Amino acid sequence: MNLSIVGKQLELTDAIKNHIQGAADSLKKYNLDIISVRCVISADEKNGKKGFGVEFAINLAHMNTVVIKQKDKDVYAAVDLAIERAKKVLRRHHDKVTSFKKKTISIDEGVDFADDEIVPMRLESYKPIEIDEALEELKESDKQFIIFHDKEDKLRILYKRADAKFGLY
Repeated sequence: MNLSIVGKQLELTDAIKNHIQGAADSLKKYNLDIISVRCVISADEKNGKKGFGVEFAINLAHMNTVVIKQKDKDVYAAVDLAIERAKKVLRRHHDKVTSFKKKTISIDEGVDFADDEIVPMRLESYKPIEIDEALEELKESDKQFIIFHDKEDKLRILYKRADAKFGLY
């Protein structure tokens, strides 16, 4: 991660630079691919009141640049508030990336699947049959369902329901 610190109308001291360096290092905990962080600190004086503006521009891979602007009377407070806001944005992005539910099949290492294989089977009957014939076949067997083609060449499923009736799909 590249870090650049720029001061406008302000002399940057080593203490301010170290504080910003430590704050920027705390952004690494989200394990996002942070390319660079640019911090611009400027001194503002409006209506006789002194204040400081801090702007963080965080460049992430595969995402738009995150820009955080914060103003405060104290430089350190402005940096801390801006970093807290940046952490909130990065945490939300990290949660969105990591909570994406991927449907994967996990295989236990202790189970041996070498003997198991999928064997393609043909349907017993490719010729179309009547629904009544399929119903009689299902009643005579101990199967829970039967898949067949009807006379209109539609693929149908006839199944036994829990209430001892039959359903047709």
